[in-house]
Amino acid sequence: MTDNQILQGLGLIVVLSVGSQLVASRLRIPPLIILLPVGFTAGALTDIVDPDKLLGDAFSPMVSLAVAVILYEAGLGLDVRRLRGHMRRVVARLIWCGALITWAAAATLAVPLLGMSKSAAVMLGVILVVSGPTVVGPLLNFVRPTERLQHILIWEGSLIDPVGGILGALAFHAVVASDDRGVAGKLGQFAASSAVGLIGGGVGAAVLWFLLRRLRLGDVLGTTVQLAAAVGVAAACDAIRDDTGLIAAVVMGMALANLPGVALPARRPFLETLVSLIIGLLFVSISATVTPASLRHVVLPTLVLVAALVLVIRPLISFLSTVGTDVPRGERAFIGWMAPRGIVAAATASTFSATLVANGIGGAEKILPATFLVIVTTVTLYGLSAHSVARRLKVLRPARARPLLVGGDLWAIDLGRALSSAGLDVLMWAGRDPQRDLIRAAGLRLAPGELLAAATGEGAELEGITGVLLLTEEDDFNALASATLRGGVDGFVHRLGPPGRSHGVVAPYTAGDTLFEAGLNGPELVRRYEDGARIVSRPAREGVPAGYALLFLVRPDGRLDPVTGSHSPRPGADDTAILLGPPGSPRPSPVPGRTE
Repeated sequence: MTDNQILQGLGLIVVLSVGSQLVASRLRIPPLIILLPVGFTAGALTDIVDPDKLLGDAFSPMVSLAVAVILYEAGLGLDVRRLRGHMRRVVARLIWCGALITWAAAATLAVPLLGMSKSAAVMLGVILVVSGPTVVGPLLNFVRPTERLQHILIWEGSLIDPVGGILGALAFHAVVASDDRGVAGKLGQFAASSAVGLIGGGVGAAVLWFLLRRLRLGDVLGTTVQLAAAVGVAAACDAIRDDTGLIAAVVMGMALANLPGVALPARRPFLETLVSLIIGLLFVSISATVTPASLRHVVLPTLVLVAALVLVIRPLISFLSTVGTDVPRGERAFIGWMAPRGIVAAATASTFSATLVANGIGGAEKILPATFLVIVTTVTLYGLSAHSVARRLKVLRPARARPLLVGGDLWAIDLGRALSSAGLDVLMWAGRDPQRDLIRAAGLRLAPGELLAAATGEGAELEGITGVLLLTEEDDFNALASATLRGGVDGFVHRLGPPGRSHGVVAPYTAGDTLFEAGLNGPELVRRYEDGARIVSRPAREGVPAGYALLFLVRPDGRLDPVTGSHSPRPGADDTAILLGPPGSPRPSPVPGRTE
């Protein structure tokens, strides 16, 4: 290819990958549903979107390193403290039991359905073992199932990828070399590969821990060091034994997420952006290598294989993995309906299929198109049906808001009562013992002290919280906490505005929306409360009486819509209005049935 063709091809791949993700975000569907057919179409209509011609022999190792970056970023979200009770047992069973059953069943079915040799079927079976956080994560973020389901499926997807990669590499070498070693020999090879990955990941995590803890690197350099370490360690491990870099990458990420003394933010914008771009580039590139001619004779047999994987094999794995645990029936059924294939399956098929064909393995030319069709079908099926299935199984998170109110003044406690009486699941936090006693006496749920400390000091994510209202009398604390929490909350973070530009060291100069109408700040709220003003709730259709100030609207679906300096929500007929009334307004009664 000429230099101009290479530039055009690389540029087109980038544009198609980002454009597909943009279209998917507007349509509110998983990006893979757009990325795969777009890459396939580009490969069929043009000659310049061909990674083998663009990158040559460098394509396969670049794919391996790119997948290692993806798994490292996924590992950073694997906090073992979130796997409580029987969840650890379920995840372990999903990995070993799911891998063995899927491998055996897919390989057995591939021989008669696709007309493959046993060797090619074994390779296809091990390729279809993997799922992956790049597919499962976006689907779960869209569906929003219960927290337990989210943790189980994310952990499974993140850990099954390196396991599947190692199994694929071992099966590949056994097929190509006609390895006659017995089961003990193959298990020894698997143990050796796992050991290389674990040792490499452990060494990489130790180096990163030292650099991030001792040298106090900034956000930019710290992120760059993490990226270099993930790529360097994965490359070194892959050079020793194939695909062990995947294990090393996820071990490094998981170790950093759980080691003490390393403050990793809940949101990592640079890594998240890089991973999103890598996913798009890989899927467009790999799907472009699938030709229309290669699909001609595998479409119907592969659809039958997918039906068996989705309707029989995955539900069986879910049952065996959850039997004897406290996982409810609805969650078990949803686990049985969530096993899309992703980037590691595509990368493994792309890496191994060409060599298998060159070595004369019967049916090896069908591995890549069959894997492509499995990915497209499972992602489309699960992506379009997961939300409705979760709703029928009643495993969706409650739609109502769960705000965290930070502050213990009387008016803030009354606000918590009013929001709770409007149907919201209110959580409160206060720094002083007398304030916490008042919160308990009001019947409101008190957040544990380490919750806010971890979020503000270590950048941890406030899981399950849909919004944070910073209502303390310390304006600088509110401002600093809002800046820190904004990346770790799946929703809004609002604070009280300072009394004036000269009040506080940080608060007057911190960006972000402040609560309530102009002039209604902390000291003013305290003053009005001392004069007898009270927070009340009433149907929004009755309007806002004279002398009252609108603070929030609670929508019929449980969403909380606050009044801020730049946003005045428009009341609907079925909304509940939370108002600050004039002196003499009735005070909200304690919330019944709430104790701490």
